[in-house]
Amino acid sequence: MEERELRVIFSRDGRGATNTKITLPVKWVRDMGVNPEQREVILQYDEEKQEIIIKKQK
Repeated sequence: MEERELRVIFSRDGRGATNTKITLPVKWVRDMGVNPEQREVILQYDEEKQEIIIKKQK
């Protein structure tokens, strides 16, 4: 298992709402089989463990 420490990017839209983004390493995304033609993923958040899981949609 590979681990990296990343920063969350915070920004505001034109209406003042806050948005967040995290940039994923492209190697990880490619290894998952995600590409411009098949870019759908499933995002899960476990509140108890405070973990986010990203899976490629089948």
